[in-house]
Amino acid sequence: MIDAWAELDRNKLAMVWVNQEGQEKKFSFRDLKNLSNQAANILIKYGIQKGDHVMLILPRIPEGWIFVIALTKLGAVFSPCPTMLTPNDINYRVNAGHFKMVITNKENAPKVDEVHVQCPTLSYRVLVDGERQGWINFPLELHYPATVSHHAVSISSGQRTRSTDPMLIYFTSGTTGEPKMALHEQSYPLGNIVTARLWQNLTRNDLHFTYSDTGWAKCAWGKIFGQWIEGACILVYDVTGKFKATELFPILEKYEVSTFCVPPTVYRMHILADLKKFDLRALRHCVSAGEPLNPEVIRVWREGTGLEIHEGYGQTETVCCIGIFAGMECRYGSMGKPAPGWHIELHDEEGCPTPDGEEGRIAVRLDPRPLGLFVEYSQNPEANREDFVEGFYYTGDKARKDKDGYFRFVGRDDNIIKSSGYRIGPFEVESVLLEHPASRSRLLWGRLT
Repeated sequence: MIDAWAELDRNKLAMVWVNQEGQEKKFSFRDLKNLSNQAANILIKYGIQKGDHVMLILPRIPEGWIFVIALTKLGAVFSPCPTMLTPNDINYRVNAGHFKMVITNKENAPKVDEVHVQCPTLSYRVLVDGERQGWINFPLELHYPATVSHHAVSISSGQRTRSTDPMLIYFTSGTTGEPKMALHEQSYPLGNIVTARLWQNLTRNDLHFTYSDTGWAKCAWGKIFGQWIEGACILVYDVTGKFKATELFPILEKYEVSTFCVPPTVYRMHILADLKKFDLRALRHCVSAGEPLNPEVIRVWREGTGLEIHEGYGQTETVCCIGIFAGMECRYGSMGKPAPGWHIELHDEEGCPTPDGEEGRIAVRLDPRPLGLFVEYSQNPEANREDFVEGFYYTGDKARKDKDGYFRFVGRDDNIIKSSGYRIGPFEVESVLLEHPASRSRLLWGRLT
């Protein structure tokens, strides 16, 4: 799709990147085509082939998108990870996923260096913004390109892939133990068409903004696949320092953002500002996901902008599978109806459908299997047995459905914590606490006494 848009209109804008200091870069689809071909040729030079696993630990910088396109062209399996990972987190993920290469920046490279000798499959480390001992210098490689023409990769060196070939791994928190590897296949981008076209209401003339870190699945929902398939341009706001939600308003105003997606936490911060101070006339559609929105937040936002907030529901394992889609009535406290192609029921503990108005477990029917649903938890048969039962995938969330078919989120049916739309496992909380000196001293004292 990147190359197709590039050929259709060589000047069509694909990305506007801006950081907190006001620096700005713009990329057309043609720019991304050529840059991703160059990146793909460098990856080929270092032996990355179809099916190889590559980890990305990058902040909101253009290189993240360039490498995602390049890896997709090669048929490699990539895993975007948050920059907040600790060395122990990286060690676990690299070994669990048998990653051959890690691509990161100078800020995060020391964490990889701390553990790379413990990772036997890790053959290459790529630095996107400079030089470091033992690392491939991406900017330098661009000055000394591989012998393959930078236009050739998508034709001669690119790998044809089947819809069922592996494409993407997200690490997602479970109720016990380390994060699980949710594997998505090559059809996953197509599942995001509904997310972009019907939930975010995008067209080829829109500038869309989603506030999400590159390591989360929300980035895939709102900052790459569906948006670029539709031909829309994305706005990337690179936040590296302390973030205040109200600093987004001047950005939305300056770039005339037309569609907008942020988690409920950011909406709650936004309504504390004087919304009418800013010229948001270009804004025509707003969406939110991650947790339910308070009716008061929705009311204040509507009074300040004249717009409803269209809520949606999904997971790292899915695309937006329930939502208030374009043309639907927005109802307070409701996350909408199932997306086209998704047959979703509510079940009791025995797997039987629950009556309207009663709480039940969200169950996705697997026949036919919806586009955008993950394949499995790699190397975790126990988790697969728990979540895939008798033709349904159980999301681990509970909801109620009214007589009109609108779903209302109730909560998790396990002890997963949801914070700003992200799932955090108790094991991860425990691990962080154990690393703190005060926690270690308390544990030691408890053992001694």
